[in-house]
Amino acid sequence: MLPGGHEDAEPHGVTPAGALPQGRALQREEKPGLPLCRKVCYAVGGIPYQMTGNALGFFLQIFLLDVVRLEPFHVSLIIFLGRAWDAVTDPAIGFLVSKSPRRKYGKLVPWIACSMPFGVLCYCMMWFTLSDATPASLKFLWYLFMYSIFQTCMTCHHVPYSSLTMFLGGTQRDRDSATAYRMGLEVFSTLLGSGIQGQIVGSYHAHMMNGCYVSKETLPNASTYSLTDSLENTRRAYIFASLVLGSIYCLSCLVLIFGVREQPGPLSPLGKVELPFASCLRMIMGHKPYTQLLCGFLFASLAFQITQGIFAFFCTHAAGLSGKFQHLVLIMLVTASLSIPFWQWFLGRFGKKTAVSLGLALIIPALVAITQVTHNFLAFVFLVMMAGCSMAVLYLLPWSMLPDAVDDFMLRNPSCLNLEALFYSFYVFFNKFAGGLAVGISTLGLHFAGYHAGDCTHNRSVILTLQLLMAPVPISLLLIAIIVFCLHPINEERRKQMRMEMEAMGHRVQCGSQEQTQG
Repeated sequence: MLPGGHEDAEPHGVTPAGALPQGRALQREEKPGLPLCRKVCYAVGGIPYQMTGNALGFFLQIFLLDVVRLEPFHVSLIIFLGRAWDAVTDPAIGFLVSKSPRRKYGKLVPWIACSMPFGVLCYCMMWFTLSDATPASLKFLWYLFMYSIFQTCMTCHHVPYSSLTMFLGGTQRDRDSATAYRMGLEVFSTLLGSGIQGQIVGSYHAHMMNGCYVSKETLPNASTYSLTDSLENTRRAYIFASLVLGSIYCLSCLVLIFGVREQPGPLSPLGKVELPFASCLRMIMGHKPYTQLLCGFLFASLAFQITQGIFAFFCTHAAGLSGKFQHLVLIMLVTASLSIPFWQWFLGRFGKKTAVSLGLALIIPALVAITQVTHNFLAFVFLVMMAGCSMAVLYLLPWSMLPDAVDDFMLRNPSCLNLEALFYSFYVFFNKFAGGLAVGISTLGLHFAGYHAGDCTHNRSVILTLQLLMAPVPISLLLIAIIVFCLHPINEERRKQMRMEMEAMGHRVQCGSQEQTQG
């Protein structure tokens, strides 16, 4: 138990006898639920992070390898170093957000507003293809710089945005509902990002592959012209897709900025952190429910992001579906978006731990079957629908469990306030670290397997590597994540206990403010 913690807080010294039930009744009467408009505006603010992140996750690897024509080792360095830099900035930005004062427009929203224009610009520049005459070293530095700056801008957006969950107002149930709205729109935003980009660039990738096959049967000059023309069209398609997604990024931020106002609470006063960074870090990482949740989220996120990063390559080079992978991505994301309401009902009926364990296990048989099926689009449709149902759980449950861990910490350590941004920044840190590690594993695996950019056919070791990265590796990680989530100490009984304690504390704060007003 942490210093100052207590297991059974509500029976001891909460209010005088009989006051607690009356306080809860009074609070329910006077405190209205969170308005639907605020929930929707808050949820819309999550679109940029997931939309751009999934477009990068599905397409950056194949863009740098097949369109920019960088070597796999350089691609792995760009993505891994960019993610490593991004991971380092998460705790730093989280601490700066915690130290920032509350201003006229809030404490968190100004960070989102200031980072928006730079994020849109860097995202569009990242999909710009340099001239073929540019040295490989300069290409490497260009994409590494743009990728790193963009990730920093997204950190300045996402850390304060995710922390905003604690400052929307309303009850614990309202917060869970707002999280469900957010995750529903975030899954929809993955549909926007991967769907729009996939539909724009997917056909051009198919033309490039067809050009490879045709080149074996035509004159060398004609085939070279065909491949070059197809490559230029693909590059223009990526630029157009980036402009479309950048516009959606900008509009979503404006909806959030003008539609949401921060609401302080009894345990979340929106003040400045007074403790130094090392002390905050030691207290947060010493909270067992939070560290267990971090570990489970890390392994689950790593498994899904390895599968996500390799999926386009697997469909193109191992499954014989080079012109159809973008449709499979679209089906997967539509299924995930439609599954969010079901999982929200399921977690309310059976508990969050049961929902996350069952949902993550659902993708395991689908991954096994995907590696055994080739040239069968209909079979892949069914399998990616199963994967989409499981993906919805990864989007919803870990982020729904995080506020409970933060509440548990605040109740056990009532003197340590205003640390919400740090809690969320480390959560984002581990998610991004998993993404960088996933891409590094997959690209280095292809490098050592003998993958060469631009090859029309690949040796058996490349195909075997794709199969290993598609099933055995992520399945092992998912099993570890399921075990960690099952051992998570915050169950439904503890959530009820925390809700009673927070309602009692809110009632005490309300009574204290009334007494001060009357005095």
